[in-house]
Amino acid sequence: MDPQSPGTRQWRVPRETPAVKALGALALVALGVLFAGGDPIRPALAGLAAVGLLTWALRDLVAPVRLAVDPDGLTVLRGFAGRRRLPWHTVEQIQLDRRSRRGLTAETLEIDAGESLHLFGRRDLDAPLDEVAEALAEARAAAG
Repeated sequence: MDPQSPGTRQWRVPRETPAVKALGALALVALGVLFAGGDPIRPALAGLAAVGLLTWALRDLVAPVRLAVDPDGLTVLRGFAGRRRLPWHTVEQIQLDRRSRRGLTAETLEIDAGESLHLFGRRDLDAPLDEVAEALAEARAAAG
């Protein structure tokens, strides 16, 4: 899929997210060493958590685009950095799920492709999910 072709639109993680995750990993290691008090377990656990956070940041660098749409269908992230093409005829439903609990509202964009369900949050797409759902519905309607 050519990102410059007409009718193509992409949503990606915010550009600053990998840097924030890397800084968080650095802070974890620093806190692990600072509070070690001679115990090797604390810095080791902090290091392990930091590796997980750095891996998560690496995914954001390697595959920043989480969702793309064009007249032929959708492209979603699959696995660590793979892509999966979903032609429009395989997409059964696109809906925005809102849940409120204890005064907080969580939104999830759900794309049901029959055999697979793809879930996206606000931080995955760096856009309001209702706008993304509307853009997907418009693209689907234009495709016929």
